[in-house]
Amino acid sequence: MTNVTDILIIGGGVIGCALARELSRFSASVLLVDRAWDVAEGASKANSGIVHAGYDAVPGSLKAKYNVEGAQLYPSLCEELSVPYRQCGALVVGFSEEDRDTLEDLLSRGEANGVPGLRIIGRDEMLALEPQLNPDACFALLVPTSGIVSPYELTFALADDAALNGVSFRFGVDVHSVSRESDGRFLVSTSQGDLFCRILVNCAGSSSAALHNQLSSVKYSITHRRGQYYLLDRPAALPFERTIFQCPSRMGKGVLVSPTVHGNVLLGPSAEDIDDPLNTETTQEGLDSVMEKVRLTWPGVSLRTNITNFSGVRAHEDSGDFVIGAVEGCPGAYEALGIESPGLSSAPAIARALCAQISEEQALTPSPETVPYRKPAVPFREMTPEEQEKALRENPLYGNVICRCEVVTEAEIVQAIHRPVPALHIDAVKRRTRAGMGRCQGGFCSPRVASIISRETGIPLLEITKNGGSSYLLTGTLSERAERKDRT
Repeated sequence: MTNVTDILIIGGGVIGCALARELSRFSASVLLVDRAWDVAEGASKANSGIVHAGYDAVPGSLKAKYNVEGAQLYPSLCEELSVPYRQCGALVVGFSEEDRDTLEDLLSRGEANGVPGLRIIGRDEMLALEPQLNPDACFALLVPTSGIVSPYELTFALADDAALNGVSFRFGVDVHSVSRESDGRFLVSTSQGDLFCRILVNCAGSSSAALHNQLSSVKYSITHRRGQYYLLDRPAALPFERTIFQCPSRMGKGVLVSPTVHGNVLLGPSAEDIDDPLNTETTQEGLDSVMEKVRLTWPGVSLRTNITNFSGVRAHEDSGDFVIGAVEGCPGAYEALGIESPGLSSAPAIARALCAQISEEQALTPSPETVPYRKPAVPFREMTPEEQEKALRENPLYGNVICRCEVVTEAEIVQAIHRPVPALHIDAVKRRTRAGMGRCQGGFCSPRVASIISRETGIPLLEITKNGGSSYLLTGTLSERAERKDRT
């Protein structure tokens, strides 16, 4: 693969992939690089999955602008890409007169931002809507247009659509430095060698400020803010139909209780500033802080059905707002910097705006044709019995269930491996198919998934990894061990 491209995007999160999709509609070579071994490996896989309506952002800010615009794009975008999305609504719950003042302020902000349907409701209406809420709650802001989405599935779909239309993806590329050469091109020094491009786009998340500061005299600073979560198993009946927030603070939108698009229950996040943006450990202290706050919203919460814990690190720019557009003092460089909540909600609008600016300023020519997006097959577990029977007749691999918890078949795993941006390690398959996301967390299916990846790709089984790099699953085989024993 050539190391020279027209447009280089650094960062394969939801923003980078959404922008890659937009730019793929133009006659230019586009390369997206990421230090991880798949797209959506950073904050885009480890967040609350909420499509915020836009009531929280300060009117006039970029967060307000892109949040509201992005949220409006979600229903049609997710339908086009076959991504799970549901507009379930939300409640922001208050327990005191001080909270009432906060909710009034949020209502005013939301109305100024153009968010429809907002109103403050009292205890009786609140409990009628959500009976399991703490009856000590006094009032709530009702947000009917709040939604939920699968953030990593959205990112995969955006990346696949971009790849179908000519965007190249390279993983395991750790960017060390960026500079603008005397000929106007950019030199990007990486762990896999030097890359050159005419147009550089910084969507690097936690590293975005460091890269920006190498190109501009205007400096930015990122605070790395970790949020820890609990994920509960799918209950027989969801305890809450809506996302339940507590009043926000300067550290974020607060701890939530929310259904997911797959029927689980999500609790979190904590909010703690850390030094290392790659530190996604969970801690007893952080998880305890989540539960302390969750019990205020949901007194009946139980962790008996907890499946897993995880954390994500969001990039908080110290000014408190997004930084979107051209890099000041560096022609040809663009950025989406400091993308924290509501970054997921804003992603479609940010990508459109950045693409429009880049295409106009850099005189890009629209591509004469676009390859239609190939929607993935409906998951086997969601098919009707008649659809399952038809699928099995057409592809016998549908008859082999690999993941029992989530009812994921061999056919679906093979399809994930051969998507435009392929799933080449265990976690990549997991997030595209849900194999390993159930209550056993891959204890049964991971070896079988590894074997299928090896068979379909030709990668030796000993080289199959959990999530790329050196995260190997196996260190040897029984026959190799026997040979070593014989030699000794």
